[in-house]
Amino acid sequence: MKIGLGLPVDDPALLLTWARRADAARFSALGLLDRLVFDNPEPLVTLAALAGATTRIRLQTEVLIAPHHNTALLAKQTATLDRLSGGRFTLGIGIGGRADDCRAAGIDLRRRGRRLDEQLPVLRRLWAGGRYDDEVGPIGPAPATPGGPEVLFGGFAPAALERVARFGDGFLGAALPPEAMGGLFREVEAAWRRHGRSGRPRLVAQANVALGPGPTIEQARHNIRSYYDFTGRAAHVADRLLTTEQAVRSAVDGFAGVGADELMLYCWSSDPDQVDRLADTLL
Repeated sequence: MKIGLGLPVDDPALLLTWARRADAARFSALGLLDRLVFDNPEPLVTLAALAGATTRIRLQTEVLIAPHHNTALLAKQTATLDRLSGGRFTLGIGIGGRADDCRAAGIDLRRRGRRLDEQLPVLRRLWAGGRYDDEVGPIGPAPATPGGPEVLFGGFAPAALERVARFGDGFLGAALPPEAMGGLFREVEAAWRRHGRSGRPRLVAQANVALGPGPTIEQARHNIRSYYDFTGRAAHVADRLLTTEQAVRSAVDGFAGVGADELMLYCWSSDPDQVDRLADTLL
């Protein structure tokens, strides 16, 4: 099972340091979350900068809220990022669920799932070099990856799991322990078979981590509580943060045991030394 890192969002100026250290430490991927009404860096812009600072590691949105974006522009941005990174880009996407983000983006909260379903065939067509519609031609540049970047879907609802089989290459699951994640993985695989897809979906899990001295752990818990405040469950999520080497290793074993192809360790403190601590623990 591969091990990637989710990047902290509270100090964007440190992310180049994070990326270079992770690239050198042989982590498999760097993930970056997406919010609109929040103090986080815009993920596609940020990952483009990190692509230039790295040579090997994959870059992925975790997850990009695609309905907030103009579809044609999103196709162009993601193809450009895939091209600039030499095919190292993974587009993790979802529908979100925050009313303030949808209001700021000018979309209907109730239609965000349908909007995503309308966007996906257009993205695939444009990445393959097809026309936007009967009146508008192709939108370049061509991505480095034939047919477009790898697409992973995040979410818990049955519709999200079905999208993996209908439009995607795999599933990205977060905020669940290994045994519960294993159940979602099996549902994704069943949907994949129902839709007659060949091969198998790529299965990616995410766990929240912070290793280091007390102030690092407290910063991480504060950042989690701030991000998840809208859910009413922020304290519960913060309490489940993995803060010891033993807890991290146990999670790695657990997710490997339920069939994860990759585990993204999402880091909630901006301290770059976390990269080396996690590398020393796992790699």
